Amino acid sequence: MDKFEEKVDGILRTYNDIQDKLATNEVLEDRNLFKELSKKKASMDEIVEKIEEYKNCLKNIAEAKQIIESSNDKDLVIMAQEELKNGEIKVTEIQQEIKYLLLPKDENAGRNVIVEIRAGTGGEEAALFAADLFRMYSRYAERKKWKLEILSMSESEMQGFKEIIFSVSGENVYSFMKYEAGVHRVQRVPETEAAGRIHTSAVSVVVLPEVEETEVNIDPKDLRIDVYRASGHGGQHVNKTESAVRITHIPTNLSVVCQDEKSQLKNKDRAMKILRSRIYELYEAEKNKNLSEERKAMIKTGDRSDKIRTYNYPQSRVTDHRINFTIYKLEQFMDGDIQDMIDALIMDEKERLLSEVEF
Repeated sequence: MDKFEEKVDGILRTYNDIQDKLATNEVLEDRNLFKELSKKKASMDEIVEKIEEYKNCLKNIAEAKQIIESSNDKDLVIMAQEELKNGEIKVTEIQQEIKYLLLPKDENAGRNVIVEIRAGTGGEEAALFAADLFRMYSRYAERKKWKLEILSMSESEMQGFKEIIFSVSGENVYSFMKYEAGVHRVQRVPETEAAGRIHTSAVSVVVLPEVEETEVNIDPKDLRIDVYRASGHGGQHVNKTESAVRITHIPTNLSVVCQDEKSQLKNKDRAMKILRSRIYELYEAEKNKNLSEERKAMIKTGDRSDKIRTYNYPQSRVTDHRINFTIYKLEQFMDGDIQDMIDALIMDEKERLLSEVEF
């Protein structure tokens, strides 16, 4: 028996053992244990269903081979040969699907996210492209039926964004959005360019997993909270009340400013939400320091120096440099039709992870 067969048989034994325990009085009477085992069983349902499909396919292949070897009925043998051919293709496909399901799970995959978009090189044009990216993610969120909420923003003179921070909540948001972290480069003729020359500008995107208050231990004594009158966009109330809040986490020197709400309390809540995610990301980066270089390369850290994608408007082209994948439908892409790109990135990560796992 090879390693793959040993692994799937071990999964089936564990699953059946959990099912047996769930039927015992001991477990039924222990609410916490029942809940724990039920959760574990639920997490295994998908892979067990796939393994049972795999086992059934192997059984059909064995039966087809037996007919081919022992039957004198020509028509039956032809049917069995066809079934054998299809079965062997199918069993290879199912085996690959099981391997994908066996890959290490990203513990943040099911989380909501906080996305930070900042204009970089390119001045006003970069700020306008930051607004274009925000619209792209807004439209993508609509397609996925996710909820998007702006937490903080700083507009430029031409209604672009110097910075915009927003949360996205829904099903497995981080597992899709994590691939967007990095530097996004745009090549196009800016609205501010009179001579019609193509400029290159850059925008950084950071994607943080959203964390609950109980998940990150922040001592109130480590926080410095400053309140002041907000400035910029927001109406007259902004300048009349001390609603703007800046929270600084002294041990890490991380600082967050929120001033978009009229309420100081709401701004404080939003600032703490962003700060928690930034501190969590910092702790995660520390934890991952000892990983291999190859493994580090697979972890999406949101490194702003890492150029990940180019949007070339004259050629209607979007190229992701991590996987050398190009899409020639820029208009649709900027309207939120980015799933093909994300699917390609997901598949690339799966293949790289597979190369690290022995079956």
